[in-house]
Amino acid sequence: MPLSMSREVFVTCAVTGSGATQDRSPHVPRSPAEIAASAIDAAKAGAAIVHCHVRDPETGAPSRARALYREVTERIRDAEVDVVLNLTAGMGGDIVFGSPEAPFPLSEAGTDMAGAAERVAHVAECRPEICTLDCGTMNFAEADYVMVNTPGTLRAMGRAMTEMGVKPEIECFDTGHLWLAKKLVEEGVLDAPALVQLCMGVPWGAPDDLHTFLAMANAVPAGWTFSAFSLGRNQMAYAAAAVLAGGHVRVGLEDNLWLDKGVLATNAQLVERAVGIVERMGAHVMTPAEVRERLGLVKRAPVA
Repeated sequence: MPLSMSREVFVTCAVTGSGATQDRSPHVPRSPAEIAASAIDAAKAGAAIVHCHVRDPETGAPSRARALYREVTERIRDAEVDVVLNLTAGMGGDIVFGSPEAPFPLSEAGTDMAGAAERVAHVAECRPEICTLDCGTMNFAEADYVMVNTPGTLRAMGRAMTEMGVKPEIECFDTGHLWLAKKLVEEGVLDAPALVQLCMGVPWGAPDDLHTFLAMANAVPAGWTFSAFSLGRNQMAYAAAAVLAGGHVRVGLEDNLWLDKGVLATNAQLVERAVGIVERMGAHVMTPAEVRERLGLVKRAPVA
């Protein structure tokens, strides 16, 4: 496929994630107030979209508590800065097995399996413009952890998102995830044109070499919108790569804690650097209003 650089680019900030990063940097936000404040700072720095998980305010552990999501969304919506809200729906599909010789019983530490309706309950209540749909099952770097998203569960979650009028951001960690995403659109579970996030370099999904990235980018159907990111030191390189390949950009502390070698980053600093890269490439950084118009998003209040 000929090179077709994006000239209009939106930046997403993945604010905190659900990884065990809470004790590795003082800048990783934990409480709803901290998460919202970091998201607002990222928006002021140029992020059109903020992608939010929530954490237990005391321990920093990942959480699915609806009250925490509600507080985060209300704080962001009450701010003086406009931003598109993207909530994760990836929680509730986590299995941690026992040892290789005795996989059962499952480990209680980390195993968190929930039904499709429960996994999107906070989305139904908070009504963000976007929520994520992790479009496949995969092994993660941890020895016995599996992210579980069966086709049946994805169909149920996808239909619920479509009925809510919340646009799914389809998270593709490997090539087969994109294949399944196309099938869900073909079946009418998800609407076209779809929004895709290419998640590169997450062990053990798609590696973040450019051959694999371009194979995935080239497989995104015409008319769909895609964004991309990589982890750690390659985060900013992928900001450039995504724009060159015709996509959009994601940065943030969910994926990378560092601004420079030995220098811990804030979300706003990562966004500022990504915005600088995009602008120096000659592209326009899109506003939240421009993103809503392009993706057909509707900004709504939470359910009372």
